[in-house]
Amino acid sequence: MESLPELVPLKILFGNPEKTSPNVSPDGKSLAFLAPSEDRDVLNVWVRPINSEKAKMVTKDELRGIRQFSWSEDSQYIMYLQDVGGDENFHLYLQPLDGKSAKDLTDFEGVRAQNLVTDKHYPEEVLVGLNKRNPQIFDMYRVKLETGEMTLDTENPGDVLGWLTDAKFQIRGAIAMNPTDGSTTFRTRETPDSEWKELMIWPQEENGGPVAFTKDGKSVYVQSSLGYDTTRLLQVDAVTAEEQKVIAFSDKTDIGRVMMNDDTREVEAVSFNYLRREWNILDPALAEDFKQLEKVEDAEFSVVSETADQRTWIVTFSKDDGPSASYIYSRDTKKADFLFVTQPALTKYKLSSMSCEVIKARDGLELPAYLSLPVSANLKASGGLPMVLNVHGGPWARDAWGFRPDTQWFANRGYAVLQVNFRGSTGFGKSFLHAGDKGWGVGPMQDDLTDAVQWAVDQGIADPKKIAIYGGSYGGYACLAGMCFTPDLYACGVDVVGPSHISTLFQSIPSYWAPMKKQLVHRVGDVENDQELNERISPFYHADKIKAPLLIGQGANDPRVKQAEADQIFNAMKEKGVSAEYYLYKDEGHGFARPPNKFDFYSRVEQFLAKHLGGRSEPLLNVEDSSVVVMHEQ
Repeated sequence: MESLPELVPLKILFGNPEKTSPNVSPDGKSLAFLAPSEDRDVLNVWVRPINSEKAKMVTKDELRGIRQFSWSEDSQYIMYLQDVGGDENFHLYLQPLDGKSAKDLTDFEGVRAQNLVTDKHYPEEVLVGLNKRNPQIFDMYRVKLETGEMTLDTENPGDVLGWLTDAKFQIRGAIAMNPTDGSTTFRTRETPDSEWKELMIWPQEENGGPVAFTKDGKSVYVQSSLGYDTTRLLQVDAVTAEEQKVIAFSDKTDIGRVMMNDDTREVEAVSFNYLRREWNILDPALAEDFKQLEKVEDAEFSVVSETADQRTWIVTFSKDDGPSASYIYSRDTKKADFLFVTQPALTKYKLSSMSCEVIKARDGLELPAYLSLPVSANLKASGGLPMVLNVHGGPWARDAWGFRPDTQWFANRGYAVLQVNFRGSTGFGKSFLHAGDKGWGVGPMQDDLTDAVQWAVDQGIADPKKIAIYGGSYGGYACLAGMCFTPDLYACGVDVVGPSHISTLFQSIPSYWAPMKKQLVHRVGDVENDQELNERISPFYHADKIKAPLLIGQGANDPRVKQAEADQIFNAMKEKGVSAEYYLYKDEGHGFARPPNKFDFYSRVEQFLAKHLGGRSEPLLNVEDSSVVVMHEQ
């Protein structure tokens, strides 16, 4: 450990960014961004003139902080979503730029706002989905921003999860999930008064969905894996679904981000990401812009915001060994002007790079993965480092290359960090995705993690006696499964908001997940009607097999993985005489948002890992404003 660089304080790694999420106003006159309030260190929206450094905080959140915001299309307001205590019942707020009180546009108790849609050609109104008529489904409402007047625009027949508007800002597309077989159906209608007609169907083993209507409304851009392993970006007829054009595809990965021109409604560029992001530029006008941006920084860049005339971009550059940097870019002058770095305090520290790896599972399946080593690590001299296997959530999500505070935290403390896209991860084609079906716990999804650990040991990267498994949500479940089903593999584990009893997880999911229930059954198994399966894959029934120390973190208001999941495994372990540390945060949900709670939790995890893996740590932080309840001391 003597050769490791200076210890990066937890409060710098996990504290609020100094500035983040830059967003240029549609008229190009102002820049909005998130930054902490000066008195409470809570993330709020700040606004400044585009050519001035003098910014004003316009929102007044005092507790959880704002994380989702956008401009109104007329540049007169900030719109943001906020919930209470992590319950995910988000409300849509309209914030005047003069700092006066925000207006709750969806002021209905127990109702969630989602599917917010805007259109720059119709700046005076927005569309938003609300489950106020039925908690399980979201109808779409049209809201006048100036008055707050709300009218029902499109009623949900009961199975629709998303909607698509045309160039006239009318809802003409609906994405539905069949509750009986898990298939996805794309329906279209010619006018808001017309009947819905099925245009395309993707069986549950396929991937696909619509992207946008063309400007004339006669065609639709869709992503589809029908007939192929990965999704292709297609243009199809909006009435017959006849394939008109293949726009972009990759044999290795699904379609990533699709950049479109808001005026012409034509596709400009498409990204793909196997291990690193690559762009397929379709509009020659973008080629010179991308070429110029590649010269600005040696990092992956994204256009995160643009003006209504599309001549000014906000571009964020992301790297693996440092915080992201944002620039304002003029497409007319081809010049990029620096705006800010999200966490400038991190730039004084030496941080770890992330290497791209491909690991072969026991059946030969190739697993895209990422490895981060401590700065100046000498594997030959060490004979293998203590390692943290950091498992992503979802599980229908993926790990990607780039900067992550938790990865840098582990590496800075002296641990190798391995992040694996196990089968079931998304973005790598339908075969890779569905290779994980019914593979939870004792199946191939968990085997992939075991094989990745063995790979790290065989490569001389990891000390086989000092390996931790860490993860949140599904990653928390994988931690519990690893501790139960491969108890000799891990020296310790950290479970953050992970389910322990899969049947009770299914029974307690949010009501608005009902249309997706069949997909869960297809991919996990019918645990509610197959008790043998439930007992086989639920760590709750195998608590007595846990040998290594376990730490549990849970939010009391989590609507996805409820507190009962953490309570159950903790109590089961207690009954079997197996001890665990359990920390409950009373004002958090599915993960931890408030900095005091993050500082408290990560400080406790750091002590835990240092004790069982031998890495470095700061002294335990004394965080006064945390809502933690130390459950194992109750």
